[in-house]
Amino acid sequence: MKLYSALLIIFSFFIVNITHASLFEVAPESLEAEAWTVLDPQSGQVITEHNSHVQRAPASLTKMMVAYIALKDIQAGKISKNEVITATPVVNVVQWDESQMYLKPTQQITIDQLLAGLIIMSANDAAVTLAERISGSVPAFVQRMNQEAKVLGMKDTNFANPAGITMDMHYSTAHDLAVLAQALTNETPDYLDYSKQQSFTYNQHFHRATNILLKQDATVDGLKTGFTRAAGYNLALTANRPTQQFDLNQRRLIVVVLGAQSGFKRAEIAHQLLNLSYAYTRNEIAIKNKQLIAELPVVASTLKMFRVETKKPSIVTTSLYNANQMIDMRNFDNQTHRLIQTDAFGFTSALEPLQQTQTHMNVELLTQSLTAPIAQIQQLARIHIYQNNRLIQTVLIEDVLQIDEASWFESILNWFKQLFSFGSSSANQAKIYPLN
Repeated sequence: MKLYSALLIIFSFFIVNITHASLFEVAPESLEAEAWTVLDPQSGQVITEHNSHVQRAPASLTKMMVAYIALKDIQAGKISKNEVITATPVVNVVQWDESQMYLKPTQQITIDQLLAGLIIMSANDAAVTLAERISGSVPAFVQRMNQEAKVLGMKDTNFANPAGITMDMHYSTAHDLAVLAQALTNETPDYLDYSKQQSFTYNQHFHRATNILLKQDATVDGLKTGFTRAAGYNLALTANRPTQQFDLNQRRLIVVVLGAQSGFKRAEIAHQLLNLSYAYTRNEIAIKNKQLIAELPVVASTLKMFRVETKKPSIVTTSLYNANQMIDMRNFDNQTHRLIQTDAFGFTSALEPLQQTQTHMNVELLTQSLTAPIAQIQQLARIHIYQNNRLIQTVLIEDVLQIDEASWFESILNWFKQLFSFGSSSANQAKIYPLN
């Protein structure tokens, strides 16, 4: 080992958000849907949910996974939007009553057109054509879909086909589909270039987007509708709206509604949940960029103290709903975006959102020291974030570290320094820095 070879190399730095209970509860009887969830993709927190982990038929919301895989492969350079492919007999598996682009074998089409047909038209022939092009066969692509779902943490999902056809082993949940939507908006935002389009025409076949909120709300830019008799009317919805905060001037939310009774009702419910969540929650930067969290002593290395420091800010979603009772959406005014409350004398008033939130953080060190040599992923700390003494998020901080061991000469030198040191013994103890 070379003299003074103790080096610290930081390959990457991870902040993993662990979400807890939803911020507030909505009375299930006040919304006519079987399941729903509202997710903030910036913080990863669930704002409100109902039956969000109950397995249901996802219908054409399945196609979000097809698009996610296709767009990831485009980013990786494996395929190109401008690539022209020839439709194969696989399109013949699509039945006459299914949504389709009416592709015929030997017909040529670009991947860009297939993505538009998949997302806007909800075309099943586009789904199987993309599946075959990407993985060589539909079964191989379905296997890829389930692999991607596992990586994303979609624990209650199993795909059996790329189009969303009802099958016994084809299911997902509102929560899992929101996680997929989060991946789409965060990792493959080109998806929104398709999902915000209100119509698409291919080969003289015109289709108007079935997400009616695209016309009603200019902030809405996706994501996907779905319907089968088994599933009911499903909708994955997202919007991006400006805020009044200078440090976070834009905010995106995701809503998934499953099992509504009509296309109109799924849109109404999703829009209510969207507006409620924007009005009564907000995002805050809980942990700043390059914020020093702690210092850990390092044993058997010339590096004395390792600085546990963030490499990016961490966002937390807080509640602005100033009440303890469950929210009745029948009391929500979708025009003013306010809950209407009635006092003991029968007078009504709008319930205004809180202007200030009470949050605090506790740092839990997962190790009190580091001992060289180290060449592994190391979990360093958990930061627990509370609002009104209620745990709303836990941030796990881990790092990929390499710390080389000190040489024998360095070790002897360090021993002499410690032997004749008159400093406080606490200098080599772990230290936590205040975050609030």
